[in-house]
Amino acid sequence: MEDFRPLGRAGEGAHGFVFKAMDKKTHRIVALKKICFNPNHPMPKNTMREICALRVLKAPNIVELYDIRGVESSVVLVMEYLPCSLSDVISYIENPINLSQIKTYMKMFLCGVNFMHRNHIMHRDLKPSNLLISHSGVLKIADFGLARIYKKTDLRTYSHQVATRWYRAPELLYGSRTYTLKIDIWSVGCILGEMINKKPLFPILSQGETDIEQLAIVLGTLGTPDEEIWPGVTSLPDYKKISFSRTTPKTWDTVVPNADEHTLDLIASMLRYNEAERPEADEALNNDFFFVSPRPAPMKEMPPISKIKMKMNEKLSTFEHVLENFPRTNFR
Repeated sequence: MEDFRPLGRAGEGAHGFVFKAMDKKTHRIVALKKICFNPNHPMPKNTMREICALRVLKAPNIVELYDIRGVESSVVLVMEYLPCSLSDVISYIENPINLSQIKTYMKMFLCGVNFMHRNHIMHRDLKPSNLLISHSGVLKIADFGLARIYKKTDLRTYSHQVATRWYRAPELLYGSRTYTLKIDIWSVGCILGEMINKKPLFPILSQGETDIEQLAIVLGTLGTPDEEIWPGVTSLPDYKKISFSRTTPKTWDTVVPNADEHTLDLIASMLRYNEAERPEADEALNNDFFFVSPRPAPMKEMPPISKIKMKMNEKLSTFEHVLENFPRTNFR
């Protein structure tokens, strides 16, 4: 790794740490994702899947893999460096993102998902912190540590313990192992709702969260599903393990109160219990949401990443100052 000069830690992915560094030969700033493994065993499947996915997915809205390096008992992925995430934009920007900017982010997001799905890859961990943004404002999908190849003709089973719970599709919460690419579409719908509300749609606020708690929140919002609205739900592996009190669905204008009818229509279409009724990514791109006023913002009107980064650094410095001056107390 003598080709790179470390510039600090940049974050943490599903299966490794990410560092910021400068390529000494090109002077390009890169992200180094270090994944450790036991040298006496084969490389972990998740690492192989991430490498294979990034090699295949060469697109404007997918993070780019430059190189792969082996360092003792670890592998290092050399990728393009992106300074912040969509989560940072939602959390730290002084002026909240407006609907026009949200449409631009969503368009880039869905373009990346569409390219990914057309190449038979499902991400399985889409969330705001895995959507990175370049200095010029381009949104790119990152962290493919849970990605899998998907083919309709393959009768394979998958793990249901994927995706961060707040963005996990209900079929996963019910233990399905034969799900489709549509689990990513559910996550997209959750993220669109979060951009509008400036907070997650289905958060668990207690520690020790479980799939049961997450399912209770989803059902409490969207109502109790049955075979009429979700064919096959009663046959899912975990359906009969626990019963919930019957609830009626809330209206979408109360779930996302600041959204117009076109925004609510797109969110509702992606957050359907029956995955067969959720749109494909390319269908979502043709939704009226993108073609009515306000139209998607041009890139020059997107949130300034440099200011967001500055705000993040200020908050981090304040936090570190508080820690340094926190009184040291002996606890018994």
